[in-house]
Amino acid sequence: MSLIVCSDHKQAMAERVSLSSMLAKSQQELPARSMKDSYLEVHLPLGSEPQLREKYLTFHNTVRFGRILEDLDSLGVLISYSHTYNPVLKRSPLSIVTALVDKIDMRQHVVYPDCDIKFTGHVTWVGRTSIEATMHMLQYRDGVYAPVLDATFVMVARDPENKRAAFVNPLKPDGAEEETIYQQGEANKSRRVELSTASLLKVAPAHEEREIVHSLFLNTLDTKTVSFRSRVLPPNSVWMEDAKLKGLEICHPQERNIFNRIFGGFLMRKAYELGWANACSFGGCRPNLVAVDDILFQRPVEIGSLLLLSSQVCYTQENYIQVRVHSEVFDPLTRQHNTTNVFHFTFKSDRDVPNITPRTYGESMLYLDGKRHFNQTVEK
Repeated sequence: MSLIVCSDHKQAMAERVSLSSMLAKSQQELPARSMKDSYLEVHLPLGSEPQLREKYLTFHNTVRFGRILEDLDSLGVLISYSHTYNPVLKRSPLSIVTALVDKIDMRQHVVYPDCDIKFTGHVTWVGRTSIEATMHMLQYRDGVYAPVLDATFVMVARDPENKRAAFVNPLKPDGAEEETIYQQGEANKSRRVELSTASLLKVAPAHEEREIVHSLFLNTLDTKTVSFRSRVLPPNSVWMEDAKLKGLEICHPQERNIFNRIFGGFLMRKAYELGWANACSFGGCRPNLVAVDDILFQRPVEIGSLLLLSSQVCYTQENYIQVRVHSEVFDPLTRQHNTTNVFHFTFKSDRDVPNITPRTYGESMLYLDGKRHFNQTVEK
């Protein structure tokens, strides 16, 4: 089987090598495109074609949101290819890969399993080698298509062999409405840079955040002893270390892309399902997804990899549960672990949930990071 996979990959890559000569040496060489040039509309006939429905159904007769994540990832790539389409080649000479899921905001929490779905989207901002694609999902019910979610993905362009960055066509807004959309894309980029700069992995928490950490610490001290080491769990609370759920995936060729690596949508689906299961276990009922944000694809996952997924409830407030899923590739020969992705999911339960309580400084940083992501979701 491995020989077949390798042969198919080599043949596909050989066909793409010839496209390298068609790459632009600067962005100025490429014609500007409008947002209409990349507009796509895709229908998912869950209602009108029942035989398709089973792939998307859960045991409880609801829609598997992990499958929707896969479809959004594929649509983001197709939109980017539409923007970089070369009419002479009758295709795009570029390789497009997902770099970041900036945000996915749910407009409604119920996705009906027996109603048709429509996806729409187009390019809303471009850099020199990156593309922001904004997508919307709607569902046909009671005679109209009602909005379900809005999603923003950031894609990056690579050369045909996926070895180096490549230039993309500039985007020229047409009219005041498109100019406003484009400026929002600029604001999104600035926000991403600001969040990266303020990451708790790089800088110390703000003064208010340090006060929160100290308050959490004081609330867990045993008043019967005068000791920093004697800790007690406050009422209606769960230690953060007890709110984990882990999983393992063996990455088979079935989930590969044209570069012989694992499809990003598959990784998102697996991370979401593990995060949802953890939120369900923690809250004691089936939670609804509120938002997905800041999924960074740090490195590709090769076929045959052992993918370790670890989900952690890192922040709670009333009936909201913030879950962080960390994925890494484990090499059993070298015993090395390499992070591939970090996912952030906000869920809402039907009832109030226990407070999550960190015990160590590292867990306190996870708590603050979860609180930041939750606040971003609430402020939208």
